[in-house]
Amino acid sequence: MNRPAHTPEDRRALVAVDLGAESCRVSLLRWAEGKPSILLVHRFPNAPRQTQSGLCWDLALIESGLDDGLRKAAELAPEGIRSLAVDGWAVDYVRLDGNGKAVADPFCYRDERTIAAEQSLHEVISAKRMREITGVGILRINTLYQQVADTPEMKRLRWLNLPEYILHRLGARPVAEFTNATHSQMIDLATGCWSEEIAAAARLDRSLYPELVVSGTQVGRLSGPLAERPAFADTVLIAPAAHDTASALAGIPAHGDDWAYISSGTWSLVGTLLHQPCNDAASYADNFTNLGAAGGLTCFHKNVNGMWLLRQCIEFWAAAGQRWDTPELIAAAERLPAPDKLIDVNEAELLLPGEMPRRINAQLQSRGLEVIAEEDAPAFANLIFHSLAASYAQVLGRIAELTGKRFRSLFVVGGGSRNHYLNQLTAHATGLEVIRGHQESSTLGNFAVQLASLERGTSAKLDAERICAWAGALQNDAQ
Repeated sequence: MNRPAHTPEDRRALVAVDLGAESCRVSLLRWAEGKPSILLVHRFPNAPRQTQSGLCWDLALIESGLDDGLRKAAELAPEGIRSLAVDGWAVDYVRLDGNGKAVADPFCYRDERTIAAEQSLHEVISAKRMREITGVGILRINTLYQQVADTPEMKRLRWLNLPEYILHRLGARPVAEFTNATHSQMIDLATGCWSEEIAAAARLDRSLYPELVVSGTQVGRLSGPLAERPAFADTVLIAPAAHDTASALAGIPAHGDDWAYISSGTWSLVGTLLHQPCNDAASYADNFTNLGAAGGLTCFHKNVNGMWLLRQCIEFWAAAGQRWDTPELIAAAERLPAPDKLIDVNEAELLLPGEMPRRINAQLQSRGLEVIAEEDAPAFANLIFHSLAASYAQVLGRIAELTGKRFRSLFVVGGGSRNHYLNQLTAHATGLEVIRGHQESSTLGNFAVQLASLERGTSAKLDAERICAWAGALQNDAQ
């Protein structure tokens, strides 16, 4: 494979925006002595909040924080900013008025309104039929169930997934990037288009759906107040692999077919990349999912509850006056022996917010197992880490059976990659070489897709090998 030149002819900077459920980031890539230098310009916390409508994201907070970060990026790049792309978490979306403005804060996928929506929709179209059409694992958090739960007034409005909404706010035409759209459970796996059958069953207006585009599509030029800054005078807006996991995987410079991945963060997404989807009866029975990846590949993985469990516990203990930070808690857990029991980390109750130690104890008690004292934070953390590693091993073993692959290595990307103890437990449980990916792999993948897009032009479909080559160049030079 040809390694791309370190420095393109146009040496203006690039900006990557990463929207996270716990923090949002604005990063800047500049060229210095022929090599890329990536700088985290701005990071700010993010979290859903309980409102009268339900559990929602504070859109004004997100927009304000991003504007601050983009202004800082412009100040740091006097050479100008050539392009900007946005990735983020999937399934959540913004409803728009006739002028393309947000009409309300978007719901958070954890809001419980989708419980009834999922049940009601499957009375019209079965989960099995949904899986046959989409190849997507059935999760009540998916966009489809959220839209079924919307009020009739909201259902009459256009919508954009959150990363694409941010691009649209900056001047892009309204689009749905494919990797992000596949998480909606509204894409026909066979055609790669929005499913008419699902729209009809859910009574959703197909005319309100956004245009589908592939990763790396150039979707406009930055406009509005930010464009008055010289650095943003001619900035191209790019839809990267807009789902943050797809961006994180695009940031892995791995070749061959013998590696798997865990995107470890709020969720742990455990899987492998395929050239063709795997949508047989066995993958359906185990609720594996086929989702878009950059360069036309397929993410074949399963959602496993992730560091959300620990974060929820830490918040519970903080409210009780017992304060732990994550590194301190990992170190304390590492000093303990392996627990004599494990939990099912994907039990429905553990996907809900609030009082996590009590939820974990309720599961233990229901199985006739000894509960843990609520204040024993290291014991809870140790139980969570061992249970996660066991779950990862089980899922990876099943993926090998379903795909015929023989794995030798496992790349761990995302915030959870910094948990050395969990990585050790995972290596032991899986028998694989665990390779810690770049600390901000989604940022790296975002930039890799941008560079491949700028290299190929406005209309060319991106090649996975070229994206991988750019990821390798960035990872080697941006350490």
